[in-house]
Amino acid sequence: MMTQNAITPDKDDLFNSSTMTFGEHLEELRSCLIRAAIGLVCGVVIGFFVARPVIHIIESPLRKALGEYYTERAIETFDAWKPRRSGGRGLPYSRTEVVDAVEQYNLSFDLREIHPNRLPGAQTEAEHNDLFDIESLAPVLLWQPLARDSRVSITTLSAQEAFGIYVKASVLVGLVLAGPWIIYQLWTFVAAGLYPHEKNVVHLFLPVSTGLFIAGVLLAFFFVFDFVLTYLLAFNEWLGLDPDPRISEWLGFVLFLPVGFGLGFQLPLIMVFLDRLGIVEVKTFVSQWRMAFVVIFIAAAILTPADPYSMLLLATPLAALYFGGIGLCRWLNKPATT
Repeated sequence: MMTQNAITPDKDDLFNSSTMTFGEHLEELRSCLIRAAIGLVCGVVIGFFVARPVIHIIESPLRKALGEYYTERAIETFDAWKPRRSGGRGLPYSRTEVVDAVEQYNLSFDLREIHPNRLPGAQTEAEHNDLFDIESLAPVLLWQPLARDSRVSITTLSAQEAFGIYVKASVLVGLVLAGPWIIYQLWTFVAAGLYPHEKNVVHLFLPVSTGLFIAGVLLAFFFVFDFVLTYLLAFNEWLGLDPDPRISEWLGFVLFLPVGFGLGFQLPLIMVFLDRLGIVEVKTFVSQWRMAFVVIFIAAAILTPADPYSMLLLATPLAALYFGGIGLCRWLNKPATT
C-alpha cells in the first residue's frame, strides 16, 4: 500500500496546481515563438524608417579601412618614385607636406607625370619631333578629398541591389531592437519547466544574457572589424589585387560576424543551464577544459568568416568566458549558509 508521503506532491513542484503535458509544452513554445516573431516584425518596421543612416554607419568601417589602405599605397608609391633621368625634375611636394595633407586634411592623391612645356599657356613652345619625349616627363600630384576618391566608394552592380541593401539594414535594426524581447521569450519558455526556486536563476539569466549578447555585438563592430579588415586588405596587397567591395557583400559580413559574437558570448549561461539540468556537471567542465578549447576554436571558425583574426578574436574571449562559466556554476551550486 502506498504511503501518504509517496502520493503527496512536492511543494516546490512547478506543476502542483496544473500538469503540463508534452503537447502543452509545445503550445508554450509556439506562443513564445509567435510573441518573439511579432517583436521582430515591429523592430523591422521601425528599421525601415531608420535604415538609411544605419547603412552609412555600417559603411564607415569599410570606407575608413579602404581609405587607409589606398593612402598607404599612395605614400609608398611617393617614397619609391625616382626621376627618370639624373638631375631630372623631382617631386613637387616633400614627404612631410604629403603626410600632413593626408592626415590633417583627409586628402588623397594620384602621382602622375606630364610634359610641363606642353600645357596650354606654357611660357616657351617646346621643340619636338616625331618621337614621344618620355625623359622630360615631370611628376605632379593630383589631389582630391578622400571621400570623393572612387577607390574608396562602395559599389552596387545592379539597380535592384540598393533595395535589397535597404531591406537587409532594416532587418539588422529589427534584430538589434527586438533582441532583448526575443531573448526574454526564450528564457520564458525555459522557465516554464523549472522549479519556482530555480526561476530566480532565469531572472538573473535574462539581463546577463542580453548584456553578453550586446557586448559580443559591440566587440565585433568596434574592435574586431578593424583587425579583420586590415588583415583582409593586407592580403589583397600581398597578392597585388585592388579591392572593389560591394555593399551587399559587406552588409552580409556585418550581419554575420556580430551575430556570431553575440551567440558565442552566451557560453557561460549555456554551461550553467547544462549544469542545472544535470546534463554536464561542473567537475566535467573542469576536467575536460582542453577538449572544450578545441570545441571553442571549431565553433569560432564556424561563427566567423574564414580568416584567422576573427576566429582568434572570438575564441580568446570565449576561452575566458568558459572559465567564467565554471566559476558561475560553482557559485550557484554553493550550499546556502544558515
